Amino acid sequence: MKHEWKKQEKSIYLPKAEPEVIDVPGFSFYVIEGKGNPNDEEFATAIGVLYALSYGVKMLPKKGTIPDGYFDYSIYPLEGIWDLSDEAKKTNVFNKDELVYQIMIRQPDFVTQDLAAEIINQVKKKKQHPLLDKVRFKIIEDGLSVQILHKGSYDDEPASFGKMAEFCKEKGLVRAQLTHREIYITDARKTDKEKLKTVLRYSVKAGK
Repeated sequence: MKHEWKKQEKSIYLPKAEPEVIDVPGFSFYVIEGKGNPNDEEFATAIGVLYALSYGVKMLPKKGTIPDGYFDYSIYPLEGIWDLSDEAKKTNVFNKDELVYQIMIRQPDFVTQDLAAEIINQVKKKKQHPLLDKVRFKIIEDGLSVQILHKGSYDDEPASFGKMAEFCKEKGLVRAQLTHREIYITDARKTDKEKLKTVLRYSVKAGK
C-alpha cells in the first residue's frame, strides 16, 4: 500500500489550528543551507534542486533499481528551519534579506547515506548545478515541540506564534532555541494566500 504522509502521519503534518505539544523523532532530509530573502531566485532554485533529488529517489524502481526496504510513497513536503543573521539579531528591524535558513525535504527510511550520495551524483550527471555541492543528507530531530497549523498568508504568522507563546506560558514551557520549523503543506505558487496551510513548530523544554 502506498504510504501517504497526509494520511499516515497526520500528527506530524496536519496538526490542529490550536497549539499542541508533540515529540518529534529524527527524520532524514536532503538539506540546503542559505541566507537571504525567500522571494529571491536563489531560494526558488534551491527548492528545485531538493525536488530533483527527491524525485530521483522515488523513481529508482522505474530505472531498474529497487533499494532494500523500498516502498511506494508520496514525496514529502518542503520544510524550512528559520533564523536571523547575528547582525539582524542586534536590531529590532525585521529584514527578510537577513534570514538564515535550512530548507529540506524528508526522505523515506530506506534512504541511506550511500544511496543519498548516489542520487546526488545521478542528478549531477543529468544537469550540473552549483547548489548540488551544497546539499547535505542528515538526520534532524525536533524532539519535544509545540506546533500549530497556520492558515493564511506567511505575513500573518506572528498571530499564530502569539498563540504558541501563550500556550507555552500556560503549560510551563519555554523555547529550547530561537529557530523555528515551517512545513509547507500547500504550494505557495499554486495557492491563494488565504488558503495557504503551514505547520509552525519550535522545540521546547520545561521552564524553571
